[in-house]
Amino acid sequence: MTADDYVDQASEIFVLSDSFIRIRELIDDEASTIDDISEVILLDPALSGTVLKLANSPFFNYPGKIDTISKAVLVLGITEVYNLVIAYFTTEAFKNIDANQDYLDEFWVKSVDCALLMKYLGTSLGIVHAERLFILGLLHNLGELVVHQITAEKQRDCDSQDISLLPWDKQEDVLGFTFGSCSAELLKQWQLPYSIFAPIRDQDVEDLSQYNAETQLLYIAKRVMVKSQVFKGQSLDYSDFLTKEQLELLCLDKDMLNNAVDYCDLERLGLLSILNPSASMLY
Repeated sequence: MTADDYVDQASEIFVLSDSFIRIRELIDDEASTIDDISEVILLDPALSGTVLKLANSPFFNYPGKIDTISKAVLVLGITEVYNLVIAYFTTEAFKNIDANQDYLDEFWVKSVDCALLMKYLGTSLGIVHAERLFILGLLHNLGELVVHQITAEKQRDCDSQDISLLPWDKQEDVLGFTFGSCSAELLKQWQLPYSIFAPIRDQDVEDLSQYNAETQLLYIAKRVMVKSQVFKGQSLDYSDFLTKEQLELLCLDKDMLNNAVDYCDLERLGLLSILNPSASMLY
């Protein structure tokens, strides 16, 4: 089975709601106003509550109180609110997955960590509106859940804590593709923007110099997350996952990566408590 085959089989299980489709249509329509978008978000109380919680969280660090959806759109911008909407509906789409809760909680912890690493590193590098990068980290590994739903035994076969066979290499051996490429196919089917699915598709490329900063950051953030979560407890160095040349592309060093991990440890619980409360119980 190819990544496309997996996504085709899972497409009737993992779907985005009609509310999301309507919001996407409004955002794509240049004639739409902030009020138009706000009204559709307000029709879903759970979505509205999540957007406001995220907008007022330390993740954005906005100095004032954002107490209405229209203010959230105005202050954060349409693109940022759209990313929050995507985050909400993505976690909702996978609530019906046939999987053990402990496994799911660990999955979302790793996804949130990658999201936080993206945001921190982007901010450190002076990337404008670095918060938008978090959606790449949050969605980067959804393909794992797709594979788990269709062939759980193959997903388990892809687990690797062997430094000589890293997870993405094991996925290629077992499946013939990576979870990242499967994630990208799902996001394309959901008609998410190219700026989201392209870096996710390319997260395991060999020559980073040919790709944009978003792809380079995701490559690095994912490997920092894998070191701290998947290989937790093993005495490994960043050099086991990243080359000096790859870090130099973005002017990153070991101290910046350590600071990013510290940031994750501080902010993980707050973001998990909003996006996936059950996973926050791990902390």
